[in-house]
Amino acid sequence: MRVVSLVPSLTEAVALTRPEVLVGATDWCTHPDGLDVDRVGGTKYPDLDRVLALRPDLVLLNEEENRRADADALVAAGVPVRVTFPRTVPGALTELGDLVTALGVTTAPDWLVAARRAWADPPRPATPRRAVVPVWRRPWVVLGGNTFAGDVLRRLGVVNAYADDAERYPRPTLDEVRARDPELVVLPDEPYRFTADDGPESFPGVPYALVSGRHLTWYGPSLAEAAALLTDQLAGAR
Repeated sequence: MRVVSLVPSLTEAVALTRPEVLVGATDWCTHPDGLDVDRVGGTKYPDLDRVLALRPDLVLLNEEENRRADADALVAAGVPVRVTFPRTVPGALTELGDLVTALGVTTAPDWLVAARRAWADPPRPATPRRAVVPVWRRPWVVLGGNTFAGDVLRRLGVVNAYADDAERYPRPTLDEVRARDPELVVLPDEPYRFTADDGPESFPGVPYALVSGRHLTWYGPSLAEAAALLTDQLAGAR
């Protein structure tokens, strides 16, 4: 089997489960450390000629991270694709289990066992906190409803102020965000790299927590440590 992954989360999953089958990944696939495979460009605009040159038996994609046009082009070229799109933690764990099976592995790898255990009963505060979760600025983009990251936070006791929004990633003005009167602002370090300056500058007087964007949005092996790490980071709100 020869696998090309266009999804950083799944690249890490394959590399830690059956590293010998992973022959290609995107430039954004940064985990595990020292990953040594052919690179095929970005997630949004991969070099499909380079993908095809690797003669993959399977290409891994995500409905949100990758373009439908690239998936269609690969299918038209006769390449099997596997498209994921988890919106909840249980959904992600199910899709990861299915991927492991598709890789020909009959026993759940240690990282998947640990992830299932970690999210079976994650830590959460006694009193949920109402928060806004910016994921970009210039323009401002916040986490809306029906998102994987939103479900991660909900399970850790964070109530997303935009959870009921019809848009998965609303684009309110900063004044509109402030008008939601959040009790907490959650600032991830990716895809936009928020820093400690962004909290008091944009949301004066509101506690903010800097969190790992990878552990908030990736749905691979990082899930095994995400619950504990994010809980600590949220508890450090200042």
